[in-house]
Amino acid sequence: MVSGKSNVLLSVWKCVYSVVVKSEPFLFERDVSMASSNIIELKNVNYRYDRDFVLTNINLAIPQGAFLGIVGPNGSGKSTLLKIILGLLKPREGKVVLFDQAQAKFREWERIGYVSQKANAFNTGFPATVYEVVASGLTKKTGLFHMIGKKRRPQIEKAIKAVSMENFMDRNIGELSGGQQQRVFIARAIVSEPDILILDEPTVGVDSKNVQTFYDMLDHLNKKLGITLVLVTHDIGTITNKVTHVACLNNTLHFHGSTADFEQVKDQELSQFYGHDVQRLHHDHAHEGSL
Repeated sequence: MVSGKSNVLLSVWKCVYSVVVKSEPFLFERDVSMASSNIIELKNVNYRYDRDFVLTNINLAIPQGAFLGIVGPNGSGKSTLLKIILGLLKPREGKVVLFDQAQAKFREWERIGYVSQKANAFNTGFPATVYEVVASGLTKKTGLFHMIGKKRRPQIEKAIKAVSMENFMDRNIGELSGGQQQRVFIARAIVSEPDILILDEPTVGVDSKNVQTFYDMLDHLNKKLGITLVLVTHDIGTITNKVTHVACLNNTLHFHGSTADFEQVKDQELSQFYGHDVQRLHHDHAHEGSL
């Protein structure tokens, strides 16, 4: 039996937890150094459009705290893979597990943030400020038709600050550069405090001189805020500079492992994966010819 005094103490603790911990996103950095459990798993997944298989026998595990880079040529199934993880497409065969739950039973979709290739392909005349765009990301939790009150403002401002856009909070989003807009859409994706953020070619529309700064920001989200990241990219040089794990996809997984192991893969082997000559380039900024 629990004593009356113990009940009171338990109630006080629950109150403190709900006010101090749960209401403050990014108040405490997540400890990813000890993280080892897989938060997403794909087991023997196949997918086809009509008669043509796009993905064959995909076995992929994404550990908590990882920064996974998915590379591969155009048409290799990268975007299809992301859509399967997000539940937008259903695999023909195989199993998808999200946070230890079968995908069909999973309901906590706010735990997964997503920024698509077309995130910044919108009407630049749309009358919305950076703050308003980021705030709209809370509808996953509040519901589409619920007003977002003033008590949410610190949460929204923290997400904006996390992508270094606090000086543009009241600026109309149509007035921003492509790279700045992409940062805003990332803030919108993380404002609901997801455990994992999935990005499909996020540097499309970002000036080459700002690409490295953009990747530094993603590195900050992963290492400092503890958000697990999945990034689809053509930039193999950036893959080895930033990510912790690599998946090389061309209809099937030709490589899936740590960045250290990926660096041991020879360019000749990568060329076989891609189906054409590939030269891996290490760089501090984006440049022509990287994949």
